[in-house]
Amino acid sequence: MVSGKLNENILPHFQASVNKGKDTSDGNLTENIPSTSTSSDCLERADNELFYAINDEPPWYLTIFLGFQHYIMMAGGTVSVPFILCPAMCILEDDPARAQIISTIMFVSGVVTLLQSTFGTRLPIIQGGSFAFIVPALAILNQPEWKCPPLAVINALTPEARTELWQRRIRELQGAIIVASLVEVFIGFFGIVGMMLKYITPMTVAPAIALLGLSLFHVAGLHASTNWGIAMLTIVLIIIFSQYLRNVELSIPFVKIAGKTPSYPVFQVFPVLLTIIISWTVCGVLTGTGVLKPGNPARTDFKLNVITQSDWFFIPYPFQWGIPTITAGAVFGMLSGVIAGAIESIGDYYACARISGATPPPKHAINRGIFMEGMGCVLAGVFGTSNGTTSYSENIGAISVTKVGSRRVIQAAGSLMIVFSLIGKFGAAFICIPEPIVGGIFCIVFATVTAVGLSNLQGVNLNSARNIFIIGFSIFFGLVISQWMEANKGAIDVGNESLNQIINILLSTGMFVAGLLGFFLDNTIPGTPEERGLIEWSAHLKTDDDGVARNRDAGYDIPFCMGFIRRIQFFKWVPISPTFQNHWVPEIPKTLPRRSRNRISIGKDVPTQSQGDSNANNGNKLQIYTTT
Repeated sequence: MVSGKLNENILPHFQASVNKGKDTSDGNLTENIPSTSTSSDCLERADNELFYAINDEPPWYLTIFLGFQHYIMMAGGTVSVPFILCPAMCILEDDPARAQIISTIMFVSGVVTLLQSTFGTRLPIIQGGSFAFIVPALAILNQPEWKCPPLAVINALTPEARTELWQRRIRELQGAIIVASLVEVFIGFFGIVGMMLKYITPMTVAPAIALLGLSLFHVAGLHASTNWGIAMLTIVLIIIFSQYLRNVELSIPFVKIAGKTPSYPVFQVFPVLLTIIISWTVCGVLTGTGVLKPGNPARTDFKLNVITQSDWFFIPYPFQWGIPTITAGAVFGMLSGVIAGAIESIGDYYACARISGATPPPKHAINRGIFMEGMGCVLAGVFGTSNGTTSYSENIGAISVTKVGSRRVIQAAGSLMIVFSLIGKFGAAFICIPEPIVGGIFCIVFATVTAVGLSNLQGVNLNSARNIFIIGFSIFFGLVISQWMEANKGAIDVGNESLNQIINILLSTGMFVAGLLGFFLDNTIPGTPEERGLIEWSAHLKTDDDGVARNRDAGYDIPFCMGFIRRIQFFKWVPISPTFQNHWVPEIPKTLPRRSRNRISIGKDVPTQSQGDSNANNGNKLQIYTTT
């Protein structure tokens, strides 16, 4: 979500830090990265632009600062999850339980970030709460048996009964997340990821992710409508900072480097944080002057008692809300969120490797990343976050801004997440953000999620009537079915209660319906690979495994026991092992349209001659590599 370039004046500072920390006799800032012909573009970027590449270690003070910046960037998205789910779980706005859930989800995000960056893909990727889990979670909680009673009834309950009211619902989500996430663990451990990608195409992913954002419009509207003035102020500020001022850099006061004052793209890196500070301040002024009447959700003292009632320290622990309950319908519904999150993360792995100066991730790293992400979602279910975890694209974008792709920085960010999550009042402070500010942020975030889903169509021929039909029908009918199911609960009755629940939850999840329709139609309606966008899609999702094998990046190895793993032949057959050799690469169908102007070579780099082409040897061809 962010991009840009740091001011060149700050380079001497980073150069001095690098020289201080390691030998730079060859002047190479990325000396720890092995040379490889398969990712020369990545390494060229690292040599010329990166201050610290993936295997480099910045000074400790810079590591902490950059880690805190990643923490701030991910906190907004992660904290949004409880804001959406807590009302559906019957948790009152001033209930300290909201702060506890925020602390829990931040704690688990920190743990999973450390696991992913150390033992998973070992790429500098932040893990946090996933919006992909919200839609199926709301579909589950909207079932008749989990619908919240009227507010007057909740207020009349004893504190113990009120607590049990929401804990029963979160236990239902816990069970669904744990069991559904085991599927992600399975497909990662056994290397089934590549097999799935063969059939999951851009027109499967785009409608599913787009519906993820579109189906949450009522949530954003509900929060923003509490005070449209403050919500619109929030929306306008984010737009100004993130779009109009994204290329404006502010000077860093009281700092001189080589006689010059360095500058930093503050608006581009912290648009949400700056917006919250300004909007919150405006709410405080309007509260103090009495413009906002008592009881107005925009007042800064509306939920102030959450902080006073919260403990100073809160330590999350497994099954803190009780033993999870498991129902088939909830598990099947949650599977759509698990699969969507996994697919999104695979694209993040390649983007992160490219930006951080690493070689393209080999298949064992992809398998291990999905395996570890699945384990992270299981961990989130065990601790009771009411959500799963996934890779954060925003933080990958931050690497392109700071030009620091060090793995150590992300590990520092994970550690800060854990430390701050243990401070109970720190989590409670997030709850006190006025509701219309949250609604304004949701309007921007969910719109961006929708656009990210549609961006997967960039390689698809949008002039094709076939593709227009598949995309339009998948999105539109996904909205129709999900909205109809929400308005007509229990309309489908096949005579079996468990089967009824499964069907109702799945059809209430617009993301699932749209993805399923896109998957079925795109894989059954005839279309050429070029028309379907498979050529560019495959080029984005795969690497030349032979080249990676010849130029191994040791950064993808597990940080210990590699000698033992290399000696045992069995590990060569384990898909998540760094020595795994049976790499599976999704193949593009070899039948290509005759009208294509690009010459395609399947297999080895052999140019294809086209009849009457006088420039047959000009190298204007797209190379697709496959393995057998």
